[in-house]
Amino acid sequence: MGRRRKGDPVSGWINLDKPSDLTSTHAVSRVRRIFNARKAGHAGTLDPLATGILPIALGEATKTVPFLMDADKAYRFEIAWGRTTATLDREGPVLAESAVRPSPEQVAAALPQFVGDIRQVPPAYSAIKVAGARAYDLARAGETVQLEARTVVIHAARVADAPGADRIVLEIECGKGTYVRALVRDLAAALGACGHVAELRRTRVGAFTEASAVTLEYLEDLGHKARQSEALLPVETALDDIPALAVTDEDAFRLKQGRSIVLVPRQVDAVKARLKPGSRTVSATAGGSVVALCEMRAGRLEPSRVFHLEKSGDRPDVDYGRTQG
Repeated sequence: MGRRRKGDPVSGWINLDKPSDLTSTHAVSRVRRIFNARKAGHAGTLDPLATGILPIALGEATKTVPFLMDADKAYRFEIAWGRTTATLDREGPVLAESAVRPSPEQVAAALPQFVGDIRQVPPAYSAIKVAGARAYDLARAGETVQLEARTVVIHAARVADAPGADRIVLEIECGKGTYVRALVRDLAAALGACGHVAELRRTRVGAFTEASAVTLEYLEDLGHKARQSEALLPVETALDDIPALAVTDEDAFRLKQGRSIVLVPRQVDAVKARLKPGSRTVSATAGGSVVALCEMRAGRLEPSRVFHLEKSGDRPDVDYGRTQG
């Protein structure tokens, strides 16, 4: 007899509003305990300093994490002028100081050069691995960290507020791999100033927005009342930009066994019309729930990830427009 797995077979997403001074790993652990979930993970690390959207996957939802990691994100952050720090945020030691205080108009004029496909060198204090070690571990040990520039995309950037001469608030929408701290470093350099990130909040990850986010305190309160499933979002929430195709129960059974299914021409045409350029990924659904993620090839769907969802508890009655109580 096989060893029984610990925890409950709960599956779905939690759209967590992560508080400051908490690591993403600790946030996942706390959510996992609230649900007594067998398996948990997150889509996109947030620095302890940062707050905001941290999607946490439970159970079968962990199979969709890679798709959410590739999703676009949005941030709102405050720059403090006058000092450059080693970590590029308010927590690091000061490396340089300057009396230059760029005006909101100067910042707005400089932003266009950072919109589109740009080359960006990640911060030394980042989770990127260098010779098997995390860059931030090497930096904290006093080693010089040299990271290669990489191409990232920033879709939009704007000045959102200017609380005073020493502070300015920006909002950006960007693709995966973009570092806000690196953007602030490069923007300050372009303006001949010193600056660092004073506050940072992630406001969106793919389909996960502030409107449906919940706090740890709210989740824990639901947990005490055995109502935590009210905050659980469906597994397919992370697949909002992947075309879904409803299949028969017979085809769903075949896909769950790892076997491919044949599509009729009208199904092929309907899916092709919704596929992103260069993508073959299709979400097969049955009974309103995702059955498998598939690759469409030569008129067939070949399963790449199969989902085993419980019949109850995975699709709770959730009001997606609600805000937390």
